[in-house]
Amino acid sequence: MQADSGNKYDDINVTPMVDLYLVLLLIFIIMTTAGVQGIKVDLPKGSKAPPQEITGPKGRAVTVNNEGKIFLDTVPVSIEELEQKLTEHKNKNDDFPVVVRGDRATQYQRIMDVLDVIGKVGISKIGLATQGPK
Repeated sequence: MQADSGNKYDDINVTPMVDLYLVLLLIFIIMTTAGVQGIKVDLPKGSKAPPQEITGPKGRAVTVNNEGKIFLDTVPVSIEELEQKLTEHKNKNDDFPVVVRGDRATQYQRIMDVLDVIGKVGISKIGLATQGPK
């Protein structure tokens, strides 16, 4: 008679466990994707507090209208001209503020292009104009 060597439990079948993990992963992916698509975003509105007074050199206003056209103060400019004019102004006045005004219907990428130019020029005082609450 042979002695029982305990080989009954040497092999554990992990296939059902892997199947369970894959099903749970699939459910997690589907639920996460469904939750992300339904998120609504309310953009912030300005507060009722009066804006702080800016002291120092005169600031510049960069406006992007609903057609995506860029204006420096009231003069229409291209993105390259904007960089050039801001660089010239920065050479004259080292520390001046820039206020970025974007129309509600403006594509977000166009605003990001303007902010990238302002960052390239090295302007650190940037304000984003918002509509006050009614």
